[in-house]
Amino acid sequence: MFEPFGLIVLFIVVYVLTNFFTEMITNKVAAVIMFPIAYQIAVDTGMDTIGMAILVAVTASASFLSPIGYQTNLIVYGPGGYKFSDYLRVGFPLTLMTMIVTVSVIAMVYT
Repeated sequence: MFEPFGLIVLFIVVYVLTNFFTEMITNKVAAVIMFPIAYQIAVDTGMDTIGMAILVAVTASASFLSPIGYQTNLIVYGPGGYKFSDYLRVGFPLTLMTMIVTVSVIAMVYT
């Protein structure tokens, strides 16, 4: 569906979907769900599949928006006195920066 918009848009879509999953469930499960989809996208577009695998792996490990998706976030949530909104306020810029860097590197190296 997003193929006519180019590879950068496909990378961003895969990033956003993987990030959505990693915020709700653990990073390992998010990677297991998204890798077959990303792999097939890479095969269909003729790009190196390693690039998509790296994109999914990095994104699945970038859980900054909520305390739910990553164990360390949950450990410090209560004792640190953090609120859910603290994760959104600080995590959104981190997520955006991670997306820009990851998508840029994957686009330069693997396409």
